[in-house]
Amino acid sequence: MPTCRCNNFAASAPAREIMPKLLDSQQVTAFERDGFVSPVRVLSQEQAATYRRRFESYERAHDGWYTLSKGQKIHLLQTWVCELVRNESILDAVEDVLGPDIMCWGTSLFVKDARDPHYVSWHQDSTYWGLDGADVVTAWVALSPATRASGCMKMMPGTHLLDQMAHRDTLAELNLLTRGQEVTMEIDESRAVYLELAPGEISLHNVRTVHASEPNQTDGRRIGVALRYIAPHVRQGNGERDSAMLVRGEDRYGNFVHEQPPRSDMDADALAEHRRIMRLRQDILYDGVAGKPAHLDT
Repeated sequence: MPTCRCNNFAASAPAREIMPKLLDSQQVTAFERDGFVSPVRVLSQEQAATYRRRFESYERAHDGWYTLSKGQKIHLLQTWVCELVRNESILDAVEDVLGPDIMCWGTSLFVKDARDPHYVSWHQDSTYWGLDGADVVTAWVALSPATRASGCMKMMPGTHLLDQMAHRDTLAELNLLTRGQEVTMEIDESRAVYLELAPGEISLHNVRTVHASEPNQTDGRRIGVALRYIAPHVRQGNGERDSAMLVRGEDRYGNFVHEQPPRSDMDADALAEHRRIMRLRQDILYDGVAGKPAHLDT
């Protein structure tokens, strides 16, 4: 592993006194030290099952889930995802590591069907998002069991304290990432920490933490929703003005156009706004890459 460290995560955040709302002090310390914390219970198993039913009901009625939004910004289209984004327990956990002012920058569905060969390569989320600083946190919500066998996330501890790493684009068909990106550095798999989650639990990880996941080798689905949260002082460095949804506290910076929740599932106005935002978002995510994975073409 590289030994050069930086203090981007600590230095980019405004000074604040940490008063945990949901996490305990040991969990906050673990997040600061390792770049992730897991598991954190935010929903009952019954609540998680209800959200899964709402997702799979849409899926059955509309011939698959991926065409809904290319897996991104689904909180602008589906009320159940918007409810998760604004869930008070999730926001309490995020506030414990990000601070009291929180915007949701994105949401992504990560579904691996039974015996699904899809995987996620070792990467940093920060690589192509265009966001400056490291005050960006993902809450990964399990709607089904996420086990080592089913392809739960695995993390490389302490890598959030490193500079942005070099990545290569693979555009691999079975890679669930937008560009099939992977770090160019050699990874010591023996140091990986597997984040197994029960339905209704979340993990939190920093935008710089190197992580990955393996194929699903079980007979059940692995369903997760990644909620991407930012502090309002974060800026978008690529493309036109980006958008985000203010979900707690204040936005005193005005760096993002404020998104609005959908009035109902697949509301016509929300669909039009989602199409506009996704055109901008794709320009950000694919800046500088030649071609796109076939399953991401719009």
